[in-house]
Amino acid sequence: MKNVIRAIIVLFLIGLLLSVSGTAYIVTETEQVVVTQFGRPVGEPVTTAGLKFKLPFIRKVNRFDKRVLEWDGPPSDMLTKDKTFIVVDTFGRWQITDPLKYFLRLTDERRALSRLDDILGSATLTTVANHDLVEVVRTTKDREPARDESVAKVKGGAALKSISKGRVKLEEEIYAAASKQMEDLGITLLDVRFKRVNYHPSVAGKIHARMISERQQIAAGFRSEGAGEAARILGTKEKELKRINSEAYKTVEQLRGEADAKATTIYAEAYNQSPEAAAFYEFMQTMSLYKEALAKDTSVVLSTESELFQFLKGADVGGAEAVASPRVPKGEGLAEQGENR
Repeated sequence: MKNVIRAIIVLFLIGLLLSVSGTAYIVTETEQVVVTQFGRPVGEPVTTAGLKFKLPFIRKVNRFDKRVLEWDGPPSDMLTKDKTFIVVDTFGRWQITDPLKYFLRLTDERRALSRLDDILGSATLTTVANHDLVEVVRTTKDREPARDESVAKVKGGAALKSISKGRVKLEEEIYAAASKQMEDLGITLLDVRFKRVNYHPSVAGKIHARMISERQQIAAGFRSEGAGEAARILGTKEKELKRINSEAYKTVEQLRGEADAKATTIYAEAYNQSPEAAAFYEFMQTMSLYKEALAKDTSVVLSTESELFQFLKGADVGGAEAVASPRVPKGEGLAEQGENR
């Protein structure tokens, strides 16, 4: 009998414990709760932290995060206004601000993220399709890109396009378009940003080839300018060299003429002062002339009265043969010299 009573008491305590545990629940600072009865919401959402109570068994507590949540969308293929195929990767931040509406429309976070993929993906696709690629890449309209003036001067260098909005304004357009669609979902979109923008693999190779071609064209322009400058410098150098050589030759000839004139003056003075020295000088000059003019197998036709012939009478100098011919009247000299030779 005692065992039966103990069993009844234990069962009563267990039931009482289950009833209390099913009645009370705790809401933390990071949570908000919607209580449902047979799947339908009952009362207002619970958004304050603390110990709360409900009917046991028939009512269920549905908990939702109160904190800022993240959305990281999948990379999507998109076409810009200027027909450039790109891959855009975006991310955003959102928060559940109306848990009751959120529960009725989405039920849980998995379905909410799926719905965000559709809304934000569509808004991003529409915005990108209405603008050129440069608007997606460049940050803002007021930001001035760095420009290389030396490259800009080269014919064929790619010129930077001007923008009217910029990436920040495009993100604002996406935010505005998506926020309107999220009002009925109990969600507040806090922010949306471009995480990465890349060329699509199918066009990346062509884009890179075009970039290489542009750089090669710029390099060719630089080489052409360098070759022209080199030709100009070489031409100036040749001109200067010719001028310097000409002036040097002029100076040398002037000095040589002055020296010859001075030497002639000295020789003349010496000749007038000493006939023996003059004769010796004449002899040395004649010998020097012989050395320069008479080579092997050289024939010289001289008159017997020639001053040059006086030292060659009966001599054979260096294998050269000297033949004397008497003076003859003009007109007959060539014939007689030919016969004497």
